[in-house]
Amino acid sequence: MTTEELRSRFLLETLFVPGTIVLEYSDADRVILGGIMPGAAPLALKASRKEMSADHFFERREAGIINVGAPGTVTVDGTVYELRKKDVLYIGRGAREVLFASAAGGEAAFYLVSYPAHKEYPTALARYADAEPARLGDTATANKRTIYKYIHVNGIRSCQLVMGMTELEPGSVWNTMPSHTHIRRSEVYMYFDLRPEALVVHLMGEPQQTRNIIVRDRQAVISPSWSVHCGAGTTNYSFVWAMGGENQAFDDMDAVPTTELL
Repeated sequence: MTTEELRSRFLLETLFVPGTIVLEYSDADRVILGGIMPGAAPLALKASRKEMSADHFFERREAGIINVGAPGTVTVDGTVYELRKKDVLYIGRGAREVLFASAAGGEAAFYLVSYPAHKEYPTALARYADAEPARLGDTATANKRTIYKYIHVNGIRSCQLVMGMTELEPGSVWNTMPSHTHIRRSEVYMYFDLRPEALVVHLMGEPQQTRNIIVRDRQAVISPSWSVHCGAGTTNYSFVWAMGGENQAFDDMDAVPTTELL
């Protein structure tokens, strides 16, 4: 595939538009990705009749939502949840009315990842300040990073969604190396906290047929189950990772040694 073909198929360049809900559907495990930036008025999440054939968004779906902007609120069937930056809200199947709003004087930016669900789990909020960090990597390999798991089998329970965030420390640029695939589920990376001039070179493709996509702030890459996914930036950054598929085991992956990448 050419650069243009790769980007049009796997990269979501414009997810966040002020005053708008942007939703994108992919046939990779039927994931829906969204960027929601409420302005002066709240924004209501609606179902797409074409892709979902549902009366409301969560009729047969669940979602994880992380705020990557200023403080805001998500109201689920009348219950208001306040989300500061890097807080995560899980919404389970069956929720009917969901509203997004920015707090006074700021502009929230909610990133949404949704997969089909066959079972109900309760709406739950996870605070960034309360998340248990897992520190990995070192400065010698430029991948010193902290992983925060939010939605997983030992955290917020869900039907099939797994979601978390990784922060790289200053001086570190590599994420997820050695790379891996997980044939039993797809994954999505959404990069953020990148300066306007910074970028991440995201690697994907089959291990012996790798390709790269240049990714900038608040852009997302869809990684099919057969594809590796890793990257290196021109500076440190953060990214949200989310998965859906056959199981929820975080370490269920097929590692690809660096000596085998081509």
